[in-house]
Amino acid sequence: MINRLVKIPEATLYSGFKSIRDFLNEVGEAFYFFLNGISQLFSKPFRWQEIIKQMEFVGNKSLGIIMLTGLFTGLALTYQIWIGFSILGATNLVGPTVALGITRELGPVFTGLIVAARAGGAMAAQIGTMKVSEQIDALKVMGVNPIQYLVSPRLIASFIMLPFLCAVFDFTAMFGSRFLSVTVLNLDEAVYWDKIAKWIYMSDILEGLFKSAGFGLAFATICTFKGYKTTGGAKGVGEATNKGVVTSMVMIIVLDYILTNVVRAFVG
Repeated sequence: MINRLVKIPEATLYSGFKSIRDFLNEVGEAFYFFLNGISQLFSKPFRWQEIIKQMEFVGNKSLGIIMLTGLFTGLALTYQIWIGFSILGATNLVGPTVALGITRELGPVFTGLIVAARAGGAMAAQIGTMKVSEQIDALKVMGVNPIQYLVSPRLIASFIMLPFLCAVFDFTAMFGSRFLSVTVLNLDEAVYWDKIAKWIYMSDILEGLFKSAGFGLAFATICTFKGYKTTGGAKGVGEATNKGVVTSMVMIIVLDYILTNVVRAFVG
């Protein structure tokens, strides 16, 4: 048998290493950008009005789509679980199973994905437009720190509002689940709530709220970073918005696994 060595072209190797290097550089820049944004929260002047404005933008303006998504998520999940459990004769466990899935996973993840697409995309587009139109340079000339004025309020607003939106998602999802289970599927309401009370602990709810806060920081950091680094005019704004939303969604899925293991390590 003749062993043949497969030679990889140097250009391919160089391109691969360059891609890895560029990715690591961007991750480092984004992390430094995040630390700078957090540190500016404690610098004067405090931007309370801007923080409240961003909280209203991230939170209030996302309520409608969060409630609608939560309602139909609860309906769909309940029906699918009922189909499976009816085969096993365990329909009494529909309630706690749905509640665990909603509070631990679907609530925070869906909330993070929806708000990242709605508010995160807008953050990247707004800051990107200001960057290419030289408004950020104008802020610097006027002595205003653009990180403190544009980035920090969005970071803290997303961190604060995501747990509230996650709680709204959980509530509406469980409302939909109760409606379908009791009104349509004719499950006993007393048994439904009794099983949930026995199986669901406060730690399950807090786990979802904790993860949603982390998702809020993640998408706000990524989208503001992409917007702040925008170049290339209107085309660059579109690309920055697209990259910010897509990267945020992927990072939320990755963070979900990481934060779940962190919570399990402390809670058990």
